[in-house]
Parts: sequence; C-alpha cells; structure tokens
Amino acid sequence: VSRRSDCISQSSIRGYTVLDESNLIVEASIRRKYHVTLVRRAFGLRSSWAIGFTSTGNQVCAPFSEVVFDDGFRKEGIGLAAIRELTPEEEEILLIDFGKKEPEIETTPAPAEVPGAEIEELDPAAKD
Repeated sequence: VSRRSDCISQSSIRGYTVLDESNLIVEASIRRKYHVTLVRRAFGLRSSWAIGFTSTGNQVCAPFSEVVFDDGFRKEGIGLAAIRELTPEEEEILLIDFGKKEPEIETTPAPAEVPGAEIEELDPAAKD
C-alpha cells in the first residue's frame, strides 16, 4: 500500500539505528520510530560516528531533506527516498529482516500420534 511520505520534526530526533547502507530507523520523541530509505546507498554510513539531517524548515521530509554523515574521509549528503512511521511490530520485523535482532524462537510441539491415521496405499490397478 503506497501512501504519502511521513515527516519527522527535526528537533524531536533522539537517535537512529543503521540497518544497511540505504535504510535507517530514526527514533523521535514520544516513542515514535520511522523507517528512512535513502535514494542511493551511502557507503560508510555504518561506520560513521554520527549522522544528521538537512531540511529547509524544521521538518525532515522526503524527498526534500538529506541525511548527512562523515565516514572519516569526507562529509556526504544523500537524499531521502521515503520516511514511514513504524508500529512496534513493523520495527521488530525490520530489525529481524536486516539481521539486527534475533527472532524469538517459538517451539512447535511434536505432532501427536493419532490412532487410525496410518498411511493407506491405493491400488493403482483398482477402478472407481
């Protein structure tokens, strides 16, 4: 389902998690989290010391804002492709999908023996 991109109040940004070179989870105040997708891969993003956002006003919005980071060699700004507010469940799925969190293992009980559920071989020569 496609919908308009969400925006983040720049002053509310409290932290971030780098998922890969083009995906971040940004934490904002009031326990809001956002999936931020970049327009292209940002090599060095994982090893950067800090990131920031540029915007024309006090709202960080795609496609008008950029993520700015320093990979130790140079500062780089890359445009935002999309920002989407996450539910706690969506955040958990992203963290698992990107290998940042282990899924909780749910053990499935072994199938119980059901009397009378033996395999019956059909005679291929039999007619209906």
